Amino acid sequence: MIIIEVKDKQSKKEFLDTARLIYKNDKNWICPLDIDIEAIFNPLKNNFHNHGECIRWIIKSNSGKLLGRIAAFINYKKAFQPEQPTGGIGFYECVNELEVSNVLFNASKNWLKERGMAAMDGPINFGENDSFWGLLVEGFTPPSFGMNYHHPYYKSLFEQFGFQTLYQQITNHLEIDKPFPERFTKIAQWVANKPGYNFKHLTLKNLNQFAKDFVEIYNDGWKDFENFVPINVQTTLQSFQKMKIILDEKLVWFAYINNEPASFVVILPDANLMIKSLNGKLGIIEKIIFAYNRWRGVNRMRAVVMGTKQAYQKHGLESALFIKLKEYVLPLNQYKELELSWVGDFNEKMLSLHEATGAVFGKKHLTMRKIF
Repeated sequence: MIIIEVKDKQSKKEFLDTARLIYKNDKNWICPLDIDIEAIFNPLKNNFHNHGECIRWIIKSNSGKLLGRIAAFINYKKAFQPEQPTGGIGFYECVNELEVSNVLFNASKNWLKERGMAAMDGPINFGENDSFWGLLVEGFTPPSFGMNYHHPYYKSLFEQFGFQTLYQQITNHLEIDKPFPERFTKIAQWVANKPGYNFKHLTLKNLNQFAKDFVEIYNDGWKDFENFVPINVQTTLQSFQKMKIILDEKLVWFAYINNEPASFVVILPDANLMIKSLNGKLGIIEKIIFAYNRWRGVNRMRAVVMGTKQAYQKHGLESALFIKLKEYVLPLNQYKELELSWVGDFNEKMLSLHEATGAVFGKKHLTMRKIF
């Protein structure tokens, strides 16, 4: 076997092609866009390079056949928060051979150890955790945009190398046409009509202000979670810019109490249904197909992230946001399903909200850790 660092045009192409080979016979897999994967490793398009570093490899047989790939990275803003300095690995794809898998994991381990790390988490993203994060272990159905899809045997390859589950990530599915439970609806309508409570959907012309509101809510609502790292407006604007091509302003809602930003939900049309036939490519023909699919519309949405300031987490704001969303979505008669993804098993409040809406289990991913 030969392991090759990805540095030039050919190895970058082979890094992308590896996934296409691994999943070529899996009808549920949807190939992410090549440009989205490459953007993660481009310092000009991913500001995590400002406070981190990364490397990636492909592995081939002696005859030149692609067998797998992996990336390793360090986010220095988070690396020293756990008990031991911890880096990350991601974008792992591999044939069902333990020896091949171990070569990839060991290359990552050695690179991270050389830089002072004592553990690695994976599979994770060199970026925010709203995409390319976690090992799929239940719910092997077509993934929504940005969600990892894996072969069932990957779990065994991780565990045999010594990875252990750090936490589970639960994804639930909500049928749009199904009425919310009566208690949920009563609470939501009561909250929506309270004096001083105001609800607004995103407008791109005021994107900078909404980004500031998003950061204020997010950093307050999540600050007590373990290993939390505050986000900044630059990162948020970068994320919204990426979303703009598929963004529907009326699927992103904010709640305000006496004009103070208090809660939000970010929902996107599922772009995977727009790119499913493109096989990761985005040339001229693929752009035309994508534009047509976007115009035609899709029937699934994905809740990318929700957040509420700690002072307002028992005010029922999330319920009211869902009611506002449904008031817009139902008359469209377009969307059939909302994927609520993903929620860590440590986030009991959000999981309880999912249950209150009547959502049902969809998928489970694992974030795993290997201590050296």
